[in-house]
Amino acid sequence: MDGQGRWMDNVFIERLWRSLKHEDVHLKHYADGREAKAGIAAWIKFYNERRLHQALGYRTPTAVWRASSDD
Repeated sequence: MDGQGRWMDNVFIERLWRSLKHEDVHLKHYADGREAKAGIAAWIKFYNERRLHQALGYRTPTAVWRASSDD
């Protein structure tokens, strides 16, 4: 992130929240906080470990992170 207050700094996290809401929260209509916490945790694990990301060359964030930590 380049600097305090830059609009570009927020774009990545806003996209994550949008994906979470559209792919999980709006579809499942959680009954309570406990159910939501477990469901969102499962979605984040899926997002990081199994969901392929076009911007990462159709790799997962975990795979990219592991490749960069091996260097």
